[in-house]
Amino acid sequence: MFNTLTSPMFLALYVMIGLALVLGVVLGVSALKFKVEGNPLIARIDAILPQTQCGQCGYAGCKPYAKAIASGEADINQCPPGGDAGARALADLVGMEYKPLNAANGVEKPKAVAFIDENICIGCTLCIQACPVDAILGAAKHMHTIIASECTGCELCLAPCPVDCITMEPIAENPDNWKWKYPVFPIKLENSQPKNSNDEKKAA
Repeated sequence: MFNTLTSPMFLALYVMIGLALVLGVVLGVSALKFKVEGNPLIARIDAILPQTQCGQCGYAGCKPYAKAIASGEADINQCPPGGDAGARALADLVGMEYKPLNAANGVEKPKAVAFIDENICIGCTLCIQACPVDAILGAAKHMHTIIASECTGCELCLAPCPVDCITMEPIAENPDNWKWKYPVFPIKLENSQPKNSNDEKKAA
């Protein structure tokens, strides 16, 4: 009687299962042996940054800037989109003294999104090439439009436009984009001199 378990088809299946198990073990051991430990501080810094990918900090994006802060190569006050609140949050996270925004990197502005005047747009695609987050939809010699939900307000599309058809439209503050601002408490210095007894009687 012919045994199906020893047929060529099942033998090939057994060989494939055996190879898969061996390769799985090899890959698992390799992953443990050559594991690259990431710096958790970088991820925490990157989470604070606004993810505009604008490059105003002097780096190609928020993640490279986060790595530079974690390694001590960059300061915490180089991100205008993050504003004063972002600089304070970074200072608290890395244990540094707060520093106001560096004017050389730009100034803090209200959050905005790009808007393309489709009547003026000539479809040159230069703005599409400049956008770091692919928030512009269009094709060559066809009008372009902004995907507002994807736009980070980096303003990198403004300069390349040859017909100045792109403007930045401020976003109205609402519960979805509102951010807690660091409270500022005035310090009151009490008069160290004792009150005159006559003044106390008049106050009474």
